[in-house]
Amino acid sequence: MKFHASLIAISFLANLSAAELPKVFAGLFEPDIPVKGQIGLVMPPPEIDKLTAKVEAAARKDIKWFREFSSKAPPGVPLPYDERLGLTKEEYAEYLALWAKREFKAKDNVMLLLRQSVGDIWSITATGNASTISTLRYNAGNDTFNSPNGTLKRIEDIIPDPSSILGEWSGPQWKFEEETELDKTKEHLAIGRYADNKFGIIVYRLQVLSTEGTRLVDKSLVVRFALGKAGQIDSLNLNDFTESFLVRGIEHHAPSYRFVTSNFDSAEKPEKSSMYL
Repeated sequence: MKFHASLIAISFLANLSAAELPKVFAGLFEPDIPVKGQIGLVMPPPEIDKLTAKVEAAARKDIKWFREFSSKAPPGVPLPYDERLGLTKEEYAEYLALWAKREFKAKDNVMLLLRQSVGDIWSITATGNASTISTLRYNAGNDTFNSPNGTLKRIEDIIPDPSSILGEWSGPQWKFEEETELDKTKEHLAIGRYADNKFGIIVYRLQVLSTEGTRLVDKSLVVRFALGKAGQIDSLNLNDFTESFLVRGIEHHAPSYRFVTSNFDSAEKPEKSSMYL
């Protein structure tokens, strides 16, 4: 009888714990269970470089037009065809075909751990180069994230175009903006999942501009992690994972141009011109 009573009590506590998990983390993390994640870039095949170079050369010939033209396009997706991009229609079709073959390239392996601290306050502890995420505190009571810079407020969920740089994914996002006499700060965070439900994703960006428009800080971070049991780290293998991946990491030499941009901030784009930014 006591055995059955204990099972009922355990079941009740488990259901209570699951009910308390904030909706924004549901299906992505389980409290106090470490998850394997990867910091990386999404990149098309290198064959696309020759076509991108043509676009950049054309853009330099008419910078004013290119800026106006690119500003009208959604962020993170290929620009629509225009002969002034410096490509023939055949080359543009080749570009789109190569773009469709883009893949996530891991740079570093990290560990993510969702924890509840006090009351409605939650945090995602992240290791290595993703540790910036650890400074954010989620308040389930008012659906905000607090960072050292201020409070990130919930805005409209992000549902990027399937052809965007990061692919087809969706999820909630939060934003902080502040302008002072010295600088302007923008901070974004999005947490979601891919359409195939195999991977979750965290996208973070912090940008600080001077009053003259100079970029004082520009940090972009994309972390992908497998969902469910596939991404969870067994406690027995946690030490091995830490020694093998978190300390040494994986070295990855990325091209000098920037592929990963803020898909949830169309107002800010990298300085380097490219066809898909």
